Amino acid sequence: MQIAGKNILVLGAYGFIGAAVTRSLRAEGARVSAFVRSAKSGAQVLGDIPQIQGDLRACLLPEDWDDHLQGIDCVVNCAGALQDGPADDLAAVHHTAIAALGRACANQGIAVVQISAIGAEPDADTDFMRTKAAGDAALRASGAALWILKPGLVIGQSDYGGTALLRMLAAVPLVQPIAYPDTPVQCVGMQDLCRAVGQAVAQDLPQGTYDLVEDTPASLFDVLAETRKWMGFPAARTTIAVPGVVTTLISACADGLGHLGWRSPLRSNAMTVMADGVVGDPEPYRAATGQSLASLPQIYAGLTCSREHRLTARMSLLMPLVVGVLSLFWLLSGFIGLISISDAASVLTDAGWGMAMAVASVLFWSFVDIALGLAILRRPWAARACLAQVAVALFYLLAASFTVPGLWLDPLGPLIKILPAMMLSLVAWPLLQSR
Repeated sequence: MQIAGKNILVLGAYGFIGAAVTRSLRAEGARVSAFVRSAKSGAQVLGDIPQIQGDLRACLLPEDWDDHLQGIDCVVNCAGALQDGPADDLAAVHHTAIAALGRACANQGIAVVQISAIGAEPDADTDFMRTKAAGDAALRASGAALWILKPGLVIGQSDYGGTALLRMLAAVPLVQPIAYPDTPVQCVGMQDLCRAVGQAVAQDLPQGTYDLVEDTPASLFDVLAETRKWMGFPAARTTIAVPGVVTTLISACADGLGHLGWRSPLRSNAMTVMADGVVGDPEPYRAATGQSLASLPQIYAGLTCSREHRLTARMSLLMPLVVGVLSLFWLLSGFIGLISISDAASVLTDAGWGMAMAVASVLFWSFVDIALGLAILRRPWAARACLAQVAVALFYLLAASFTVPGLWLDPLGPLIKILPAMMLSLVAWPLLQSR
């Protein structure tokens, strides 16, 4: 059966897997519609592919799907979230919405291709895997024509999640930090994953559940070494095994930042999955298709690593430090102003200001500094907070130039203090804007 001419709805269409699947199906001649939560992100990633804006968290009953499924032949579900957070509800996205989708598709004779995960079992260690397993079970019970694909660690041209973490760790110079170095991992190339989705959509693959993994597991250490080699980074001079207690602490911090909107690949669900290993059974897919999936060296041989990949990996490594330094600078600036309010106000009174006006100005701008230091810690606000920091720093420079010109002669004056922070904000803004 052919893909060309089929009407396909892809859920999670601008995600790491969803975007690749959407482009692959369209290249095969399918008429693809993208179900997206953010129209802005969808337009940036998917270009002119038709979009349906919606939120899985609001599609919890079969009738909620009826309008979205008009004229659709097959739904490919690439939607998912790693961990609960302000914008993510695992139970709704992985289970409740997908159960409703399955019943709606069964009622209308629409096929479903479900992108699940290796390790998605009812008794899994993480809520990510348990909710994925619940969604898989609900789809099986729905009676819809169904293919469940469980990819291993997905390696693609772009990066996200585990792939992003691999590249970030590979970018560490001289030494190679690694937790769980002996954990077995089986990978799958994005090209093979998209091919399997296409086979399911075309019904060239028998209905069922398939692990999409290379034939032979490798240790996480070997996977990381292969990634480092592909990226063109020099081999590490030594390896540092990260103790479990340190990994737990880092994951706890990443979980906390998750509540501020930072979707770190170091969160506890990802670390638990990595500790358990990513191992599946390649035989059912091989028996159904007569094909083995590419091994990790073969996957990397088919991908191009460019300067942008290395830069992204390095900046991913440095971004927590950049954000932390900016936050600390502005918080300290504000608190120091409050603590030494009389000294700061005296600078203005010496320039002819009244005491009340001087104190009010110091208080106001101290709270502005504190607000900017806190704002950059919240992911949805971070890019705009950088621009606000630049604007406030420019205001300080201009105001000081006109109000107290002599300050610029002080080697520890505002020029030395403000300019580095302003430059760092300018560097951080496009990186935060694009991620």
